[in-house]
This record gives sequence, structure tokens and C-alpha cells, in this order.
Amino acid sequence: MTKPNNQNLLRTIRLSQEMLALADEGDRDRDDDSCGVIYGILRDTAYRLMKLTEQECEKHKIAKKWHS
Repeated sequence: MTKPNNQNLLRTIRLSQEMLALADEGDRDRDDDSCGVIYGILRDTAYRLMKLTEQECEKHKIAKKWHS
């Protein structure tokens, strides 16, 4: 069983994936440039968040804190 803090990291990765999907949908459906800026920021934030979270997961695995 994964510890709650690690479950939260996995949830954060899933949330980041949802953010990326929303950015793609928003870009596809937008009708002006200002919306494009919003979805670009959302996409950038999602990639950054995902990368940081994946790095944190690796730290937990190396420290053997991933499973309890």
C-alpha cells in the first residue's frame, strides 16, 4: 500500500495530466488570442508541476519512503 503522501503525489501527476488535456481542449476551442495565453500558461504550469512531482517521487523511491 502506498503512503498517503505518496498517493497525493500520484494524484498531483494525474491532475497535471488533466491540466494538459484541458489546455489542449481550450486551445482547440478558443476564439481569441487572450484565451490562448491562458491555456499556454496552464500548459506550462502543468509541465512544471509534473516534472517537480516526478522528481519528488524519485527522491522518495531512492530514500525507500515510497511504500510502507
